[in-house]
Order: sequence, then structure tokens, then C-alpha cells
Amino acid sequence: LKNQFNALFCANAMKSMRTIGVLWVDEVSRVTAIGSPMGVIAGIIPVTNPTSTTIYKCLAAVKAGNAIVCTPHPRAAKCCMRTVEVMAAAAERSGAPKNLVSCLSGGQLAATRELMSHRDVALVMATGGPGMVRAAYSSGKPTLAVGAGNVPVYIHRSVADVDEAALMVVTSK
Repeated sequence: LKNQFNALFCANAMKSMRTIGVLWVDEVSRVTAIGSPMGVIAGIIPVTNPTSTTIYKCLAAVKAGNAIVCTPHPRAAKCCMRTVEVMAAAAERSGAPKNLVSCLSGGQLAATRELMSHRDVALVMATGGPGMVRAAYSSGKPTLAVGAGNVPVYIHRSVADVDEAALMVVTSK
């Protein structure tokens, strides 16, 4: 279900989203937001939900005009590589350059660290445990990272018992 959600719902939601060029203009403040590709993104893929995470990161990277190199957790290497093969083939059929979407094959931690700090990588998108998130933030690159113990929580104002909701959030972490 997560794979379908990312491949269909998220992809469809991204379709009309402007990510490159003038994003918005605030005439009053005289501010214009302009989106431009960053370059190569290192996509760190966790052992939990590896295929859906791969789908989402590949879609987001390409939609914003970037290339992505995924690097999977060792126990998720085969399914991540297969997911990237499918995503890359679809991208190429749609006119994208070969290897715009790619994957490191081994899933070794040393290769992941090297990718994150490589001079040609412009951004790290990391999902994983606290150690991987810490390593991503320490890579010297701009980083977007989430993982266990590092997840934002939103509680809607319609929740009747905020104390109970807070207890459930803390307990789940």
C-alpha cells in the first residue's frame, strides 16, 4: 500500500507542483522564490519501508530537476536496487537521461559515508536510525533527515484528549 501511495498519490500530487523557476512572488514584500536544481542527491534508504522510501525519494529528486544515487541499508539492498531499476527505466522511457536515478549495489556503510561526503553530492536525503541520521548531518552537506527519535508529530486541534495523545506519542517513540 505504501508503494502504491507513493507511486500514484504522491506522484500525482507532485505533477502540478512547481519546483523549478519562479515558485511564488510576494509583491508587498518584494520577494520572489526561485527554485533551481541542486545537482546530485544522496538518497539514504532504511531497512524499514525501503521500497516506498526509494520511490518517494526518486520522485522528489527528479521532480526538482536533480539526479539521485540511492544507497540502501545492507538488509534492503536487493529490493532497493530492484525498485531503482524500475524507477530508472520509467524515467528513461519518459525522456530522462540514463543514470539520472541510480543505486549503489552493495549496501555497505563505508560506501554510504563516502557517497554522503563526495564532492559531487549536493544534498543528502537520509532516512534511518539515530546513527545514520547523525552521520548524514555530519557529512558536511545540506541534509534532510528523519528517523527513529527524529520524527515530527502533528496533533490536530480536534483531538479531544491532548494529554492522552501526547502520552501515546511519547510511548510509541
